[in-house]
Amino acid sequence: MRKIIHIDMDCYFAAVEMRDFPELRDKPVAVGGSSDRRGVISTCNYAARKFGVRSAMSSYQALKLCPDLVLVRGRMQVYKEVSQQIRQIFQRYSDLIEPLSLDEAFLDVTDCVLYHGSATLIAKAIRADIEAETGLTASAGVAPIKFLAKIASDLNKPNGQYVIPPENIPEFIKTLPLRKIPGVGKVTAQKLSDLGLETCADVQDYPQHKLLDKFGKFGAVLIERANGIDPRAISNNRLRKSVGVETTLAQDIFTLAQCHQVLPQLIQELDARVSRSAKDRQINKQVVKIKFHDFKQTTIEQRSDGISVNLFYSLLAQAFLRSNGRGIRLLGVSVGLAETDEKKLQTKSVTQLDLQF
Repeated sequence: MRKIIHIDMDCYFAAVEMRDFPELRDKPVAVGGSSDRRGVISTCNYAARKFGVRSAMSSYQALKLCPDLVLVRGRMQVYKEVSQQIRQIFQRYSDLIEPLSLDEAFLDVTDCVLYHGSATLIAKAIRADIEAETGLTASAGVAPIKFLAKIASDLNKPNGQYVIPPENIPEFIKTLPLRKIPGVGKVTAQKLSDLGLETCADVQDYPQHKLLDKFGKFGAVLIERANGIDPRAISNNRLRKSVGVETTLAQDIFTLAQCHQVLPQLIQELDARVSRSAKDRQINKQVVKIKFHDFKQTTIEQRSDGISVNLFYSLLAQAFLRSNGRGIRLLGVSVGLAETDEKKLQTKSVTQLDLQF
């Protein structure tokens, strides 16, 4: 059974603007649109949504609903940079990441050994990391399948999460409105309603051949979703250039001996990640990363054709010399991957336990 997390940032573009310009925080804000009322809203904060303002709405309509609405010109480069920062946080917990946009993504954390493998606790940790490091909040949905994880992430917004464990799927599905299923838009929802189909339970009781005749391939998808079936795996087809793990420490540490206490677990998890996601790739370097209490960071790397524990300790010692008395808030280790896979990497796999959802 897979463990899927869907992370969805809360009113992302608007949240970035409120973070960077605190004077906007108590005002209804929309990103996009234009003062001449001809533009279209990209997104808006929750204060604006209380007036009925929504994304894809014209500036004209938005200002009619909320005359005090503050229209902000978007800063796409900033949103991309923050999105990349969030992606790096995801990579601490999983190599299987499927971005849907700048502000949302699926993660498969089935093999993550952090927090005893609990997807619920991993989702909480990801959200906490995002808030601590970017000043933004995210909501999460946790489920064994993708479409339910995505639905769940919307149920406790903003800054919340909702978990659908495997044993709760049948009951959750029964009352789920069909319009909540991704792919069921207004037109399809109306066609289904015309057939008397409003919830997944209605589809479960409806003759399958009629749905297939009426909706074709989508009818087959609809039948699956209405029965809590979604076989799609996380799609991540990009060729990886590296595999790494890092941890943000609960408290700053100040000595090399303290760093040595953290390093073995990082190396073990890195070994596991390489084994499951890059086992046929050739390693070409090892890297140690340290982030200090002032958020400045340093990395030390050296060429290597495999995972050498001794080399990681050596690189850590070199990186630690750059601390100059500063506290250390984050440690990370990674390996670089060659572009070719002529030599298969042989790594010792870490036995995974049957861990909690």
